[in-house]
Amino acid sequence: MGTMIPLRDVSRRPVAFPVATMIIIVLNVICFFLELAGGDAFVQQWSVIPAEVSQGHHLITVLTGMFMHGSWSHIIGNMVFFWAFGPEIEDAMGSLRYTIFYLLGGIVAMAAQVAFDPHSTVPNLGASGAIAAVMGAFLVTYPRDEIKSLLIILVFVRVTFVPAALLIGVWFLMQLLSVGTVAQTQQGGVAYLAHIGGMVYGAITARLFERAGAADTPPP
Repeated sequence: MGTMIPLRDVSRRPVAFPVATMIIIVLNVICFFLELAGGDAFVQQWSVIPAEVSQGHHLITVLTGMFMHGSWSHIIGNMVFFWAFGPEIEDAMGSLRYTIFYLLGGIVAMAAQVAFDPHSTVPNLGASGAIAAVMGAFLVTYPRDEIKSLLIILVFVRVTFVPAALLIGVWFLMQLLSVGTVAQTQQGGVAYLAHIGGMVYGAITARLFERAGAADTPPP
């Protein structure tokens, strides 16, 4: 079984320091430690439970759920992906518009999962949907950029360079193959349909959030 972990865009670097991306990462880490301290009660209170949200209850969890994670591997994996694609999109949009774009992406992703399975009582949590929105934006903004990635196949490990369109396209295909399922973690569920909803939202709306001419800037 193999996996590919994106590390960073080697075709360009952000002009400005990615303040919003860093703040979002810090908030995710803080929330994860609050989860560890609060246990299952904290997860039940602040994660998205589709059966409750679909009835108009605990709507705030559509926002809070995107800052929570079900395990160490869940948060580490998400933050690695986020750092690989987030800074360049923040640079293209500007920090404020990027933050709004990110939050809306997470909300759309969670809403997609609730709409697909409105009677589920499995807590849904994770930044994956919002990060998928960032990846969708990257796909339409910088599809030809080379992404430095870690390729792992059993005990074989090597660093390789993969076009963004190929890497994100394969990731999206994997989500499509898993649609309708919820991967169980230690404290909740990770919904694949939310990933798809987030990415579609990101690909469709990215240009609306970008600063004029930002996407046309060639890599240095």
